[in-house]
Formats: sequence, structure tokens, C-alpha cells
Amino acid sequence: MKTVRLALLSASSLWLAACGDTALLTVAEGTGPHPRWVAPHPTLLPTLNIAPARGWPAGVTPQAAEGTRVAAFARGLDHPRWLLVLPNGDVLVAETNAPARPDDSPGLKGAVARLVMKRAGAAAPSANRITLLRDNQGRGVADERHAFLTGLNAPFGMVLLGQHLYVANTDAVLRFPYTPGQTQISAPGELVAKLPAGPINHHWTKNLLASADGRKLYVSVGSNSNVAENGMAAEDGRAAIWELDLASGTHRVFASGLRNPNGMAWASDGVLWTVVNERDEIGSDLVPDYLSSVRDGGFYGWPYSYFGQHLDERVQPQAPERVASALVPDYALGPHTASLGLAAAEGNRLPGRFAQGMFIGQHGSWNRRPHSGYQVIFVPFDGARPSGAPPLAVLTGFLDGEGGAYGRPVGVAIDRQGALLVADDVGNVVWRVSASESPATRR
Repeated sequence: MKTVRLALLSASSLWLAACGDTALLTVAEGTGPHPRWVAPHPTLLPTLNIAPARGWPAGVTPQAAEGTRVAAFARGLDHPRWLLVLPNGDVLVAETNAPARPDDSPGLKGAVARLVMKRAGAAAPSANRITLLRDNQGRGVADERHAFLTGLNAPFGMVLLGQHLYVANTDAVLRFPYTPGQTQISAPGELVAKLPAGPINHHWTKNLLASADGRKLYVSVGSNSNVAENGMAAEDGRAAIWELDLASGTHRVFASGLRNPNGMAWASDGVLWTVVNERDEIGSDLVPDYLSSVRDGGFYGWPYSYFGQHLDERVQPQAPERVASALVPDYALGPHTASLGLAAAEGNRLPGRFAQGMFIGQHGSWNRRPHSGYQVIFVPFDGARPSGAPPLAVLTGFLDGEGGAYGRPVGVAIDRQGALLVADDVGNVVWRVSASESPATRR
């Protein structure tokens, strides 16, 4: 075993040395409604530039935007990735990580990739738990913690509708009975819908968002590969957002060609928006992740093209008729930023420049030189659409200046007092960003 480990480490070192691609554009040039483009730079192995997970030293926190302050809402969690704020102010946190995926990236390349993910803090066993955090004093710090739901299977998205809590495991949507104020659910979950999973399950996180009338759930289902290298049969029902009818249990594909949609939110005009992680292995500058409105029946290019009609020639056979119909996303978020979290600005009490738009948690790159992401940003809107202005930094300082990562932001949510909560899955913290000019109001 030791010999195998040394061989893998040696192979990893050779891989790293062989991958010398460096960005020609800045992240800013790959951001906004009209990003700049360079020619694809396909490589046999992806560019690797890992920020090893460090954790937060005592006394160190992220850096909050001017006019705001940041503090830990809860520490000592186990890979917290997603958040749901309940009507009574309780906060649910999905403590989760990737499930077993024995057929994902097999061979030496896969083995080295797993070593890389371990170094980035993404290989720990999943806690498979949803934890309830309660701030009894209204001071912006959770002083009560409960194991709310246990024994789940890589849980991620959560939605409360009336007396039921819906949870998206990696392989199914489950429904649980819920009573306001309760601190634990012991009842078994009722199956609402099965979701694509299996032994590859490349993008394993599944998110949920309810319609305004509570009759439907929207379910994000990422692709089963980078660019369909396992064949399109392995992508059945994936790279899509589903619309799930709760009365009948039936679903349809609401939009497709979305490589890995994660966060979803409603704009002020009732239009669905999502953030999408785009494809890898064609250079540090490609392809920008994006924020986009989602059109019913819309196709967004994956795997055949990106950001409209930019062809990905690695995908064979091509589908020119599909590419011709590919919609252009609204707003690029920079290449390899791993934009995951999404929360609409409604209800926040941060300074006025954050009044209209979307908060986005950028988990951070592992395959771009130099790094990108590792921050929470805000995309300003004019009404119900991006204004076109550059994004505003909300929370930065997740990198330590020596190539390591203190933490990595994922899910974002507005709490009942109007502060922004941020799940940091490497730092094992939920951060709370509030306006600095006044303390959090008591309930």
C-alpha cells in the first residue's frame, strides 16, 4: 500500500509539473454580460493549482465589505455546504460530502484526482446530517445546536412547505413531517422522486427551490461527466433543472444543457435564476461559470457548446441543430470560480448597494493558475436583471497568501434579521455578514 501511495504521489507530482497552463485574461475580463474569449487550450491533463485546506487559525476571519462586519454564526461543523432559514429564524445546515462513486474517474487519472481533492479538503466522509442552529438571544451567534436529521445520503437542497420539509439527497427527494420549533425529526422520510445517481454520479449535489404557490419543486441535477465523455446515455435526465409536480409526483425537464446548476433563486419578476459551473480542461481562461435566468424549455449548450454557440470540439458527434438553439447566459462569473451558492437580495439589511441583485458563493478553483473564486460576491441588478456593472466583493480573504485556503464558501442565505449567512465547508464555519453601523436587532 505504501508503494502504491508513493507511486501515486510521484505521478501527481509529474502531473502537476506537466500542467503549465497560465491564464491570459484576468478574472474580471471573464466576468459580466460580455466576457472576453481566448482560443481553447485543451490539455491531456487539466491545469492543477490546488489551494490546500488549512482551516481558520484562532483570531482570523474573512474580510467583510466596507460598511459590513463578519462573525462566526457557528463553528465546529462537519463540512457545511447548504443552508435553509426557517420562518422562526432557526437555520438548517446540510453537513455533507460526496457519496461513494466507485466508477467516477477510474484509473491513474482518477486516483491522482482523488488525492488532489483530499488535499483541497473535499474527500472527507459525508456526515449525512442536517443540523439545526438556533440563536436564542438574537445576537447573531448560534447558542443552540441539534442533530435535526441524520442517516441521510449526501443531502444538499432543503425546502419547507407548510408542515413538510423536503430534502434532496443525492439520489432522491424525500419529504418529512415538520412542526415549527421542533429540534429533531425522527420520522422516516417519504419518497417523493428518485434522482439520477449511480456509481459515477459525477456532480452529486442536488438542490431544491419551491414555486411561489408551493405546488412544484425545481430540482437541479448536474451532469455525470465533464463533457459527456461517458456517452450521452449516462447523462439521461442530467445537466438540467427539473420541474417536479408535488401532487402527482411526476417531473419534466424544465431546462437543459446546464452542466452543473447549483444555487437557484427567484428574481423580483418571478423568473427562475441559477448559477452554473461550466466545463474544464480547455485552459485557465475557459470556461466562465455563469449566472442566468432560466427559460422554460431552454437549452444552454452543454455539452456541445458554451456561452451560446462557442463550440466544444472535443464532443463528438456534434449536434449543430442544438447548438443553433443554445441560449446565451446573462452574466459570466469568471472561469473556474466554482460559483455554487445563490441568494436573492430581498430581505437583506446590508448597505444600500446590496439592495437589488444576487449574492453568490464562489467555492474557488482547483484548475486555474492563478486561483479564482474563494469569495462571496454580489451581482447588482437593475430591476429584475443584472445592471451590467461589475460584481461587488462581499466576503474575501479565504486564501492565506501562501497558496493555501482557510476556507471555501458555498451556500448563502438571508437570515431573519437581514444578515447574510455563508456556509464554509473547508473552514467548518457558518459566517454571518451584517451591517456594521448597527447591531443585530433582538427578536
